[in-house]
Amino acid sequence: MKWVTRSHVHVDRVACPWLITRFVDSDAEFIFVPRSQVQEVVEREGAIPFDAPGVELGHRKGQDGSSQCSFETIIEVYGLTDPGLLRLAEIVHGADVADDRYDDPIAPGLEAIAVGYSLRFPDDLENLDL
Repeated sequence: MKWVTRSHVHVDRVACPWLITRFVDSDAEFIFVPRSQVQEVVEREGAIPFDAPGVELGHRKGQDGSSQCSFETIIEVYGLTDPGLLRLAEIVHGADVADDRYDDPIAPGLEAIAVGYSLRFPDDLENLDL
């Protein structure tokens, strides 16, 4: 299946493909486009959109009313319950969302790695591969 999101990956947009490939769709093909082209690619390619404004697999309010990053949304929508994934979701949330829900000491490190990779590997598919 094809999956589409905004270009210039950061924490959530690099963590979500990792999650999707390993736990949702092992044959996933990812497409990165400017925000304004996400819906066009969905319609043209039949791709599943994620981490883009207004899509099902994007940021939203969680069941408890708190904000949720796309990684957490994918876990919830696909019913993933592995404790390790749930812990990783807390770290991704802390690195991606500006709130104090998960004041995790690992989150700043993940964000720094994501920033570094974006600077070193600006091509989204190369960044994802590495």
